[in-house]
Amino acid sequence: MSRILLVDDNEMNRDILTRRLSRNGFTVSCAIDGPTGVRMAAEEQPDLILMDVALGDMDGWEATQIIKTTPATRDIPVIALTAHALASDRDRSMKMGCADSDTKPVDLARLLEKNRTCLTARPEDRKAPLPRT
Repeated sequence: MSRILLVDDNEMNRDILTRRLSRNGFTVSCAIDGPTGVRMAAEEQPDLILMDVALGDMDGWEATQIIKTTPATRDIPVIALTAHALASDRDRSMKMGCADSDTKPVDLARLLEKNRTCLTARPEDRKAPLPRT
């Protein structure tokens, strides 16, 4: 069973997505903000991180950048979740080190396919370019 860390500051989004992912065989833990997500990624070493990009003081892109530049967590694939379907948001997500991105509200079938793709890729194939510092 694959372990997913869901980082989202909206309780309803966390609840709905956690239940839907759990029904599809994933073990889900949740973080309510960027700093907590960064800490939990290091402590729990999940197989995949779903990262909301609009998180407040430390947005999801900044949290992803920290995760991707930290040796202990850099190989964990991150899928950015955003309410904006703009190409610029997807491009920024990829530049920050995300393996993929998806829009909210989440289309579960599409997200599950992206999860499978990220989880089955070899680590060297799923690494996005590291962010420039």
